[in-house]
Amino acid sequence: MGGDELKHENFDFRGFDVPELKAVTLAASGPETVESELAAGGKKSSGKNGKSGGKKADKADKAEKKGKSVAKEAKKNRIGLFTPMGLRDVTVRNRIWLPPMCTYSALARDGKPTPFHYQHYVSRAFGGFGMIIAEATAVAPEGRISPCDVGLWEDGQIDAWRWIVDGIRNAGAVPAVQLNHAGRKASTGCFAVGYEGQSVPEEAGGWSTVAPSPIAFGGLNAPRELSVDEIHGIVGAFAAAAGRAVAAGFQAIEIHAAHGYLISEFLDPLCNERTDEYGGDLEGRARFLLEVVDAVRATVPEGMPVLVRISATDWAAGGWDLDQTIVVSKMLKEHGVDLMDVSTGGIMAGVSIPVKANYQVPFAEQVRLKAEIPTTAVGLITKPKQANKIVARGEADAVEIGRAALRDPYWPLRAANKLGVPATEAPYQPQYIRGAY
Repeated sequence: MGGDELKHENFDFRGFDVPELKAVTLAASGPETVESELAAGGKKSSGKNGKSGGKKADKADKAEKKGKSVAKEAKKNRIGLFTPMGLRDVTVRNRIWLPPMCTYSALARDGKPTPFHYQHYVSRAFGGFGMIIAEATAVAPEGRISPCDVGLWEDGQIDAWRWIVDGIRNAGAVPAVQLNHAGRKASTGCFAVGYEGQSVPEEAGGWSTVAPSPIAFGGLNAPRELSVDEIHGIVGAFAAAAGRAVAAGFQAIEIHAAHGYLISEFLDPLCNERTDEYGGDLEGRARFLLEVVDAVRATVPEGMPVLVRISATDWAAGGWDLDQTIVVSKMLKEHGVDLMDVSTGGIMAGVSIPVKANYQVPFAEQVRLKAEIPTTAVGLITKPKQANKIVARGEADAVEIGRAALRDPYWPLRAANKLGVPATEAPYQPQYIRGAY
C-alpha cells in the first residue's frame, strides 16, 4: 500500500456498529446501572403516595435517594481503579497498569537494560502503578525493533534485568515483560541510531528482516520469507526467553501479537500470503501464535499469568478485524492465556485511524464480553475519572496509562486523590506519605 490514506466510505473498520455497542455497554454495567440509565430516560416519579405522602415524606424520600446515590458513587469509585485484581497466583494491587513502551535505550546494543531502565520502571512502581509491563523485549537479536532494544535472547541478559525486577516488586507493583519478535518491522532507526522511520543499513548496525511473506511494510526494506523450520526455531526462542524472564523474577509474561510485528503479521491476511500450514484460513494464520503460547505456557510456572497483546483491527478493508480477534481470543483462552491486552493498528501502513479519547476502549469491551476473557484498555486514556469509568462500567478489567505516564510517573497517586481515595489507602511508599495529596 502507498502512503495515501485508505478510503473507507461505507466500511466499518471496527467490526461492530454503534447501536449494538450502546446496548452492550449498558448490559456490562450491571443491573443497577442499567435500571438507572433506563429510569433517566423515562418519567420521573413524583415521590408521593396520594395525600398521605406530603412534603415531609417527599423530602425524606429525596434525602434517602441522595444518600444512596452518594454511597453508590463512593462504592463505584472504590471498586474501580483501586480494586486489587487476581490473575492465577498473582494479585495486582490496582487496575492502573503501565503498558510496554519502547525506550530504545540499550545503547550498548547488547540487549541489556541499564540504570536508565531501572529509573524508568521503578519510579513508576513508586508512583503507584499496579503492573509494570516492560517494553518490547526481543527473543532474538534479529527480532529487535531497533539496534537499541532490550532483549532476553541469551543468559547474560538475566542479571541485567534482575535488579530492575526486584526494584519493581519491592515498590509493591507486579513486574511483567513483553516478549517480541519484530518481523518485517525490525532493524529500524531510533533517536540513538538515526534512520528514524527507515531501515537501518547493515553498515550502521542493521540486518536483514524476516516475515511470513516477502511483503514490505511501507518504505522499509522487504523481508525474507521464513521457512517452516525457522518458524519452529522462533517458537523455541519465545519459550527460552520466557524461561529467562522467570529466572529474572518477572511475575507475568506478555506475548506481543499486535502492532504489525511478527506474530500479528502471521495473523493478518493482508501480509500473510503463505499456502502452507501457517497461512490460508484463520486457523492456519493463528497457528504460529498458538504454538508460541503453548511453548511459553509449558515453560513458565502454572501460577504465572500469560497475557497476549493484540491489535483488534488493522483499520484496512479485507484485513484483520474485531470478529477475527474475538475468535482468536477464545482460542487463546483455551490455550491458557489469562488476559488480552487490546490495542489496534500498526499492522498496515498508510491507513486512516480515527484517533480520539477512548477510541480503542470499545474493542477491549467487545473482546471481554464475547470471548469471556479479562481485558485491558489503552488509547488516549489520560484522566482519572475517565479511567475509573472504564473499569466501573465493565468496559475493561484494567486500564493502561502510557504517554500520560511518561509525563507523570505518579499518575496513580494523583488519580487516587481525584477519586477521593484516602491517602492511607492509596499506593504510597511509606517514605512519601508525608507528601500525600
